[in-house]
Amino acid sequence: MSRPYLLILGDRDAIGWVLREQRMAFPATPRAEVAALAAGDSLYLYATRGAWRNPTRDRGRIIGVATACGAARRLDEPVEIGGRRFVSGCDLEINRIVPYPYGLELQPLVEQLSVFPKPDAWSVYLRRALLSLPEADATLLQRALRPLLTSREQALPTYPSTTAVATS
Repeated sequence: MSRPYLLILGDRDAIGWVLREQRMAFPATPRAEVAALAAGDSLYLYATRGAWRNPTRDRGRIIGVATACGAARRLDEPVEIGGRRFVSGCDLEINRIVPYPYGLELQPLVEQLSVFPKPDAWSVYLRRALLSLPEADATLLQRALRPLLTSREQALPTYPSTTAVATS
């Protein structure tokens, strides 16, 4: 049975890499959610409000949906993105994303989502790469996100190109 997760992306270079490469990379810090990730799990791609480097203008938004193609595994060669080193990862299938700069703003939905038991401090739960979602929360997000999504091929060119090069 597949599980839903919020995949938290806090840097535009990382977002560009994930969307282009259809891969996710994780830091060395062990996390139970990363270890539990399996093929078929649903990932709601969340860009934090600071990801585009203008947190006073931008809002944290869900920008797409992906499916994990397998479990996270140790990479043969670490990947460096935005000056950070990532040692494990997995392939993704990303079919549908929201054109930049749009997306489903998460903050107005926080009080309806049980994954945030303390709505006043909801952002503290986003200080990780993956956040496991209860099925009811995933259903709510999917319903709200569906009308905003378009094909990856159509939306990908709308995202800002990045100058940082990921090495693997």
